[in-house]
Amino acid sequence: MKIIAIKVMRGPNYWSGYNKNLIVMKLDLGDWEQKPTNRIEGFGEALEQLLPSIKMRQCSEGVQDSFLERVKTGTLLGHVVEHVALELQSLAGMECDFGQTLSTNVMGIYNVVFSYSTERAGKYAAKAAVDLVKDLLIGLDYNVDATIQELQHLYNKEKLGPSTFAIVKEAERRNIPYTRLNENSLLMLGQGYNQKIIRASIASTTSNIAVDLASNKDATRNILSKAYIPVPKGLLIDDKTGLEEAIKKIGFPLVTKPVNGNHGRGITTRITTLEQAQNGFDDAQKISENVIIERFISGDDYRFLVINYKLAAVAKRTPALVTGNGIATVEELIHETNTDPNRGEGHQKVLTKITIDTATLSILAAKELRLDSVLPIGEILFLKDTANLSSGGTATDVTDLVHPQNVFMAERIARLMNLDICGIDIMAEDITIPITEKNGAVIEVNAGPGLRMHLSPTEGTARNVAEPIVNMLFPNNADGRIPVVAVSGTNGKTTVTRLIAHLAQAAGHHTGYTTTDGIYIDGTTVRFGDCSGPGGSATVLRDPLVDFAVLECARGGILRSGLGFDKCKISVVTNVTEDHLGLNDIDTIEQLARVKAVVPQSTFDSGTAILNADDDLVYQMKNTLSCTIALFSMDANNERIKKHSSEGGLAAFVENNYFVISKGESKTKIAAVDQVPLTFSATCEFMIKNVLPAILAATISEFPVETITAALQSFIPSPTLTPGRMNVFEFKNFKLMIDYVHNTDGYVQMQKFMAQVDATKKTGIISATGDRRVEDIKNIGRLSAQMFDEIIIRHGDNRGRTTEELSTMLSDGIREIDSNIKISIISNEIESVQYAIDHAQTGEFIFVCVDDIQNTLAYVQQQLDKENEIAE
Repeated sequence: MKIIAIKVMRGPNYWSGYNKNLIVMKLDLGDWEQKPTNRIEGFGEALEQLLPSIKMRQCSEGVQDSFLERVKTGTLLGHVVEHVALELQSLAGMECDFGQTLSTNVMGIYNVVFSYSTERAGKYAAKAAVDLVKDLLIGLDYNVDATIQELQHLYNKEKLGPSTFAIVKEAERRNIPYTRLNENSLLMLGQGYNQKIIRASIASTTSNIAVDLASNKDATRNILSKAYIPVPKGLLIDDKTGLEEAIKKIGFPLVTKPVNGNHGRGITTRITTLEQAQNGFDDAQKISENVIIERFISGDDYRFLVINYKLAAVAKRTPALVTGNGIATVEELIHETNTDPNRGEGHQKVLTKITIDTATLSILAAKELRLDSVLPIGEILFLKDTANLSSGGTATDVTDLVHPQNVFMAERIARLMNLDICGIDIMAEDITIPITEKNGAVIEVNAGPGLRMHLSPTEGTARNVAEPIVNMLFPNNADGRIPVVAVSGTNGKTTVTRLIAHLAQAAGHHTGYTTTDGIYIDGTTVRFGDCSGPGGSATVLRDPLVDFAVLECARGGILRSGLGFDKCKISVVTNVTEDHLGLNDIDTIEQLARVKAVVPQSTFDSGTAILNADDDLVYQMKNTLSCTIALFSMDANNERIKKHSSEGGLAAFVENNYFVISKGESKTKIAAVDQVPLTFSATCEFMIKNVLPAILAATISEFPVETITAALQSFIPSPTLTPGRMNVFEFKNFKLMIDYVHNTDGYVQMQKFMAQVDATKKTGIISATGDRRVEDIKNIGRLSAQMFDEIIIRHGDNRGRTTEELSTMLSDGIREIDSNIKISIISNEIESVQYAIDHAQTGEFIFVCVDDIQNTLAYVQQQLDKENEIAE
């Protein structure tokens, strides 16, 4: 048994319509293919003994113990690996429930699919599950505890912190998409132009100056003091020479703290002696050079959370403590407190474990206690100087007790600091009465305040403080999305994508789009190369300029990691024809249609899927969709179109040489087919097909008809607007066309065009991709022989086959049709083009199947420019 490959799905995918986060492990069972679990002696019992909780796993909803029953009655080991991977993650504290194991076309090889919470933990679980099962089969011991610990470590390292997680969950509830921008807490909410960036509770709306001021405790104290906000009397010093003078002016008890610390670091409170002050000064200077010496304010510690300048929650914070029982030592009481399942390391859980540090030891020494001291029954021992949750403190919600004047003061402080999300630390005897200099003071103002104490207080009412943050970032229930048009299909999708983007730009949008050629923002190339996968989509949706996205979604990216977005407003499927079959376990055209169907299945229920009514497989996709359907056809009398229109549906078709949009009985002429440059004067059928879904997308997007018509007429096929798609170069004596045709259906469509080309001779430079089926490669040869008088075979991405093999397959296909046709083999793309140019006859038409689009276009343009220079 061995793992062949592990892929991580991060968006809508082939395996599940609703589970976006999936591990897909290709597993070779080897000889174990012949042995289901009921034929492996003692396997089920050994599995249950090693993982007792797996007996709760279900293979079908509502049937308890069903997985172990399957093990006893007989199931394949791939299915076992699936459930073990899920159970290991569950035992490590992750919620992972979805799984399936599917056979491939190769005996003994399976795709084991299961959900994950974090990627690294998911991949580790896949490998661990295989190792566990293999060890069981040969009778070796397997250390489950070590695996669970490692999974917990990976999960805790990668998962979001509690504040960020709460904001993400609230965003999800509001249907606001989010994207993680790094491995920590930096996230983008929304898309493109509507995006907002957050990092924990600091947002892109938060003033940088405000954050800087809040981090400077002395500057904060000065601002608040001048605004008559009660603050402790204090001084700023940077060496011990000024310490005694500061003590004389302020008096005991006092506090020392760094000028820019956080989480209670470097703070010493209740100082009553010079020695304590000197030690406190030293601790503070470990954090910052400048140290604040200020009057100690007695009372309880409160955190006021203000969001968008409105008070959202108030928590009373209590420092980490233990209560004596007359038996246990201080150290034992700390250990017992830390066994609370709500306590974890750092910000893992709602409470943090109490650590024994220098502050704890100093407190014990001041009270003449040690870690092995036994506290009397009921005696409370505070273990920290500060009440921060990060140092083991607890919180009680007291929001409803706050006096209105204190509410006003907190909101005024936020406005004074210009801090839209802030935590205000107040020491006060009683917050049910107005806070004055006599009964309390504002100690600090914090940017990026933690939300844990409000989301999950130890006592009192939990407050969903993530909601006002999301409401602030996206007011009026906005979802932060921009229009996304997703385009898929076998052929034509790049041109359709480009044309929709052109129409959107003409309608005044800042458009970003991706294709197999590159990524484009407002018509400017930001990256060349195949960007039709999720990475290209992410780049466009991340760009703050873009307010309309058109994303080409190719088969490879969908199978490799899913779509690069969760939902789209409009989807387009151009067609489904035989291509890439035999790759990635997609062996039939029906399976390929399922891959393409992922795109329309990602359409919002309120959105529209644009489907090709002339293609049976595409048309049938409507049966799996819950969104609105729009259809297009080359034939106005297509029965599917007629039925759809009679039911009030939206459609596009060609009628009397016009592109027509219909809605029910209403029809609108958009443009004459032969007046749209992309159609090559109505001679190019497949380009006419490409126009139809584009004008539907524009209509659904409510672009004015006049804008659509004008944009169609300005979209001229050229290396600039449609690189690699029917780019014609007119030399003095011949024409040369470059196109990215690369599969059988593409050559069929090109054959129809070439039949209308008037030329003294037609020469074709052809190629085939090595990972296609033999019959597919031969078909390219057969079709080329029907189009061209002379053929030049070149080579590009051989993908596992030799140039000799590809040349032989193409030649065999050509010879089946015409045994006398001249065939040349020139492997290099540029050299093959130059050869054709050098030998071109007057009136000849040269067709170039291109791989390296940009370089070949540039080279041909260079040759044309040279000819023009000579002519001048």
